[in-house]
This record gives sequence, C-alpha cells and structure tokens, in this order.
Amino acid sequence: MKKILYGLLATLLVGFLLLPQNMVIPVKGATKSSWNPKTFWHDGWGKSGVHKGIDIFAAQGQSVLSSTYGMVVYSGTLALGGNVVVVLGPKWRLHYYAHLKKSDVGALNLVGRGEKIGEVGTTGNAATTPPHLHYAILTLIPYPWRIDDSRQGWRKMFYLNPQDYFE
Repeated sequence: MKKILYGLLATLLVGFLLLPQNMVIPVKGATKSSWNPKTFWHDGWGKSGVHKGIDIFAAQGQSVLSSTYGMVVYSGTLALGGNVVVVLGPKWRLHYYAHLKKSDVGALNLVGRGEKIGEVGTTGNAATTPPHLHYAILTLIPYPWRIDDSRQGWRKMFYLNPQDYFE
C-alpha cells in the first residue's frame, strides 16, 4: 500500500513541479489582438454566468493547435461547448477547446505543443456568433488563494486566465 501511495505522490509532484508548460496561442496565426483581454471572468455571460476562458476569433476552419503537450482525455460533443477537445497537460491542468468545427484527435491520443487538434467553428452555444475558439484552463489542484467575492468567485481556484500563459 505504501508503494502505491509513494508512486501516486511521485506522479503528482512530477506532473506539477517538473514538467514545463511552454504554451502557444492555440489558433494558427492568432495574436494577442485576436481576443478581448477583458472577457476572462466577465460577468453576465449567458447560461454559464461568467466567462471562464477567452474567445479567440479566427476564420471558420482555421487550425486549432494544442497549446501545450499532453493527453487528450475527451473529444466529443457537449451542449454549450459543441465539439470540444480536452487535453490533460503539465501541472495537472485541463486545456478546454470548444466550438470546434471538427476535431482531429480522439481520446487517449498524445498531442504535442502546436499540433493541430481541430478547426475553429461555431458549434454549441456559438451558433449565432462569429467563428471562434473558446479556450479555458482548469487546474485539478485547487488554488484557494484565487477565491474572491466576485460572482462564482469560489470557482476561480480552478480556472486560470489563459492569456497569462502564452509565450
């Protein structure tokens, strides 16, 4: 039993402390002017209440890239996100790519930083908006110091502002 616990602890520490993140903007050709920097945690954002990511606008069908290396843990359809891909990356963070026109990867695939994983689209609740990628980062290890008194502020311990991590 101790060996299992030590193995889990070692895996957790390696994934959190030692693996570099080195993220790229996840839409081919996009720059920091491709999204509004004030939309992360914007209040009054439809059914979700607050906007827990950023929307990177691009032409329909533009390549969506994995922002970091990792393993695809979900590739499928969700009501609000439409066609989505979720990648487990370094530091035990989930990278969520939504509104894809199509996905090019399946669950349990390993992806590299900058590798194409899909195409920009308007699926899910983005059917009436210009084509874009909704990109969010969720941490599996809570950051309780991020909690504040904003709407859904307790959830900030799980959501990170993606634009803080791009090279």
